[in-house]
Amino acid sequence: MTDSTTQPAAVALAVDLGGTKVEAALVTDQGVVLPGTRHRSPTGPGRTSDELQAAVDEVVTATLATLPSDARLVGVGIGSAGPVDEVDGLVSPLNMPVWRGYPLRDRVARHVPAGTPVTLRMDGLAITLAEHWVGAAQGYDHVMGMIVSTGVGGGLILHGRTVSGPTGNAGHIGHVECGGYDDPCACGGTGCLEAVASGPKTVAWAQRQGFAGSTGEELAAAYAAGDEVAVAAVRRSGRALGQAIAAATSLVDLEVVAIGGGFSHVTPDLFEYARAAVAERTEFPFVTKVRIVPTGLSQDGPLIGAAALVHRADVLR
Repeated sequence: MTDSTTQPAAVALAVDLGGTKVEAALVTDQGVVLPGTRHRSPTGPGRTSDELQAAVDEVVTATLATLPSDARLVGVGIGSAGPVDEVDGLVSPLNMPVWRGYPLRDRVARHVPAGTPVTLRMDGLAITLAEHWVGAAQGYDHVMGMIVSTGVGGGLILHGRTVSGPTGNAGHIGHVECGGYDDPCACGGTGCLEAVASGPKTVAWAQRQGFAGSTGEELAAAYAAGDEVAVAAVRRSGRALGQAIAAATSLVDLEVVAIGGGFSHVTPDLFEYARAAVAERTEFPFVTKVRIVPTGLSQDGPLIGAAALVHRADVLR
């Protein structure tokens, strides 16, 4: 008799399209990225449409080539920077202007056997699903996941089910405007969370105050050294995060907000500034109850989130 515990898990092809890179990997139904299957290629606003598609094709074909002979591909999950159109599988990433209404889902589907389910959602929703599945939001049914990095994204799970809205863009917390900020945003808004608290925008604000560095890593080092401008920049962004989270909690009564992404690691104090802003809602205990926590996922979180669109399809609304 064959020991069933030795059988390979069913795997999903996970694809994560972001502002600087596209990645793909094979992920098991336990939320584990199979070693040796992860591939990445650069994206960005300077690439042509053909170059972007070539990058996607490259990582997808390279990853599929690593599929173990005895494994079973059960579906494809795609998490994309938004906006998206989840019904028709189209993407229009804000910082990739050559892709507007681009049929990414169908282009990826060409690489897998006919009949293989291919699901596309906004990357913020995918990461929220991953936090709910194997991350910091396990055991909670009213959750927002957030990425604070080159941009600021998010997604929602309410009553244990994802909420994506009629187009797939619900939970786009990065484009909620924060009171007291007048930073212009690429979306056309003013004072959007992304325009204030993303890594590049925080560094840019610090530079305008005299900061000599140019990266989030340099800002983190300056903060740790007690540099006044760096401290002010991080405090400013953390407060904006807290204001947006308080507003979102006022709207949908969240229990947990799990935050990941490169800039979320600038300092643990970023979370303390956000919590302090939430705590000001003294007359609304249903708001101040919300827990703001670091991601429970590894650097594979976005890929695990894309795979969750397949492995946790029962949670998708």
